[in-house]
Amino acid sequence: MKVSILSATDFSHNAISRPGISLAGPGDFISLLKPRVMSLVMLTAVTGFVLAPGSVHPVLGFISLLAIALGAGASGALNMWYDADIDRLMSRTAKRPVPSGRITAEAALAFGLSLSIFSVLLLGLVANWFAAGFLAFTIWFYAVFYTMALKRRTTQNIVIGGAAGAFPPMVGWAVVTGGVSLESFVLFLIIFLWTPPHFWALALFKMGDYGKAGVPMLPNVAGTAATRLQIFVYSLILVPVGVAPYLLGFASPVYGVVSALLGLNFLRHGLAVFRMSDQDEEMLPAKKLFRFSIVYLFSLFVLLLIEGVIERFVGFGGF
Repeated sequence: MKVSILSATDFSHNAISRPGISLAGPGDFISLLKPRVMSLVMLTAVTGFVLAPGSVHPVLGFISLLAIALGAGASGALNMWYDADIDRLMSRTAKRPVPSGRITAEAALAFGLSLSIFSVLLLGLVANWFAAGFLAFTIWFYAVFYTMALKRRTTQNIVIGGAAGAFPPMVGWAVVTGGVSLESFVLFLIIFLWTPPHFWALALFKMGDYGKAGVPMLPNVAGTAATRLQIFVYSLILVPVGVAPYLLGFASPVYGVVSALLGLNFLRHGLAVFRMSDQDEEMLPAKKLFRFSIVYLFSLFVLLLIEGVIERFVGFGGF
């Protein structure tokens, strides 16, 4: 049985692939949501939600956060639908449901669009329409502006795409307050500045994959030396921004110390990448930075979340 896939080239020429039969199981549709990315979105959105001043009914808050998660999943599904042609060429993504043929392009597109509409309407109805509009903008930014318009056209694709991944704490904040603030923007900045060194480290040891797919990742276009320099520069900027929640007074001294130590370790890895020789075929410093960067971001937001929960608990006189 031949399963059709709608490639980005087909899309750009307004071609429609022939209807196919989906061979997908429930797990494949879950994979379309990019669960790993969704877990980060949920962590950061919940953190923004908890740190925001004010309160919402627990049930409405839970449904709001579920809507944000579904919106993130919708973005992932639309990304996988559009990028099926290049995903098929890269070892890291070839087994995804659409390029592997387990889900048809039509099914992935319908799934992503349906979730997008449902998540935005749900958030508007249970929270407020500012937060819903922000979620809609986030989905559009990632699925259309980043994935369709710029990912294949600029070496700054990761920087641009990083903004979409950085919006969730602001959306979570908006659920509670109906707006955004300096504090929520700082949470955005942490993720935004973290994204380039995280993904460019990955791109350094996946250059072959991106080269085969024709994606203009920075190391493939500007070279490894320029990439290593930019990773180090972003690391330098990230460290003080990571400490900013303490400096601005919405995190404790414990967070200040931990974030500073984690930031210095991040900078150490960034410096190791900067000093890395182009003859290092294993790219070990880049791999170490990539792995530690995940620990860094999750640690910062878990600590902020814990502090926010404790502060709310104390505020109700239970601690």
